[in-house]
Amino acid sequence: MNAFNFDAKQFDTQQFDALFFGPARAYAAMSVDYAEKLAHAQLEATKAYTDTGLAQLRTLMTVKDAEGLKSYMEGQQKVAKDLAERMKGDAEKVVALQQDFVQQSQKMTEENVKQAQATATKATAQK
Repeated sequence: MNAFNFDAKQFDTQQFDALFFGPARAYAAMSVDYAEKLAHAQLEATKAYTDTGLAQLRTLMTVKDAEGLKSYMEGQQKVAKDLAERMKGDAEKVVALQQDFVQQSQKMTEENVKQAQATATKATAQK
């Protein structure tokens, strides 16, 4: 038998679903979930950075004298520190999401390989 000749008759619908479509659906669902979480994290971060920038612009518009400018500039140090901490936290969140996705993908792959091996062993034993 040629390795490229695939006899679909040897697989019933349940085996085919278990070997191909089931894992594909599970991976697709996991990928969509990851994309949703990542997009949500990015939207949250973007909103926070935008809100901070707009608040700083509003504060700058209220500056009317040298003392107000000095006060504004001193406040910029705190804003910069807060933004740096926010960026660090956002980066850690994205890394955690990525690590979780990779771990879930590896686990899913291992389970699918074991299931495929078991199904193949069972199919060859029936011949």
